[in-house]
Formats: sequence, C-alpha cells, structure tokens
Amino acid sequence: MALKALQDAFGLKRVFAVSLQALSGAGYPGIPSVDIIDNVIPNVGGEEDKVEWEPRKMLGKLGAGGIELAEVKFSAHTNRVAVIDGHLVCVSVELGSEVSPEEAIRALRAYQAPAAARALYSAPDPAIVVREENDRPQPRLDRLTGRGMTTVVGRVRPDPLLHLKFVVLSHNTIRGAAGGSLYNAELLVNEGLL
Repeated sequence: MALKALQDAFGLKRVFAVSLQALSGAGYPGIPSVDIIDNVIPNVGGEEDKVEWEPRKMLGKLGAGGIELAEVKFSAHTNRVAVIDGHLVCVSVELGSEVSPEEAIRALRAYQAPAAARALYSAPDPAIVVREENDRPQPRLDRLTGRGMTTVVGRVRPDPLLHLKFVVLSHNTIRGAAGGSLYNAELLVNEGLL
C-alpha cells in the first residue's frame, strides 16, 4: 500500500526490499520451534520471486488484454523471523523524481483507497499511518493498528543509493490473508459482482 501511495504521488522506478516475515506466514504446522528460536531463516521458499513479481501486478493497470504489469524493477530478500504475526519490510525506493522525506510522509498520510472501497466495513481509516518514532513500526506494538487492516510506515528518510528508505508493517493474516479476502468480498458485493 505504501508503494501505491508513492507511485500515485511521484512515480515509482525501482524498489529494493528486505522482508522479515512472521511465523504465521508459514501456515500450520509452520516451522519447528527448534529451527526458529534464536534464529532467522534467510530464505522463505518461493517468496523472493513472488515479492519481485506480485507488486508489479498490483501496481499495474487493467487493460483490454488483462493486467498490464507496472514498469517497476524489484529486488527482494525474504527472511522468516521469530515473530508470531506481522510482516516487516525494509524498503528503499527510486521515485519518478527526488522528493524530501516530508513530502513522502504527506503523500503516505493522504493516501486513500479507491472511492468504491473506502466505505466498506473492513476498510481501514486511515489506510496508512506514519509513525514518527525512530524505533517504529514494531510488530508487537503496531500490527493491530486499524483492527489489523492499516499499513504502518516509519523511519522515512533519505537513501544514499536511491531516493528514500523506510520501514513498512502489515498484519499478514488480518490484512494479508483472511481480512484481505473479506475486504475483497465486500468490494465485490458493493460493486454488484457477487
């Protein structure tokens, strides 16, 4: 969601992302405790390809022949960490033009879901919360923001290689899986498609 807000406001060219993915993302029975306690697993099978391709679809456009992928280059590392819920992603971006962290924060805070989805029961308000503290977002403290449907962004700052870097947190089971499915179903009903 943070990438969509920045894409809409400034354009988006390149993204470098390192994900720290929660245990619940592995499903049941998940990862044996002996493998994850006091550990980080630096490979979430199949996720790197998915993280490099899927956002291009979500940031793309619907054309006559189907979805036209966004012309954004992605590079990703995916890691499984000993957190129960909440995926944290450290992101660096090259935008269409150089902007200050303050301009990016204003765009993130102003972002709204498309009009058809704003009034749905599951729609978070606001869609994105930007934290000012230097040590936020944190999964344990911030994953339930907006009943788990709000995206939480923090540490927005200049990046010496690209334009900006920041940290994003989303609740992977509420926003990403179950809640996201309910949100999509609400939209389909609202639009008379289901």
